[in-house]
Amino acid sequence: MQGDPAPDAPANRLLKACQVVESITEPLARRAAALRTYARTGSAVDALVIAAAEPGGTVLTSDPADLNALAAYADDVGVERV
Repeated sequence: MQGDPAPDAPANRLLKACQVVESITEPLARRAAALRTYARTGSAVDALVIAAAEPGGTVLTSDPADLNALAAYADDVGVERV
């Protein structure tokens, strides 16, 4: 049923615990590009997610391979499989 709040409850709880980045600044884009260069893997989106989590953030994913490679060069970013 459209508009039913129950299916959105888990997403709403997750979003309350997250830092939502609405725009990509030039410094963030440059940091993401540097992470991709160092790691030699990962998509631009993966690199942006890791860069946005710096410093001290945790990224949740069902596919941690590329994110872990990028996080290895990041400032205190953890990656957890969900």
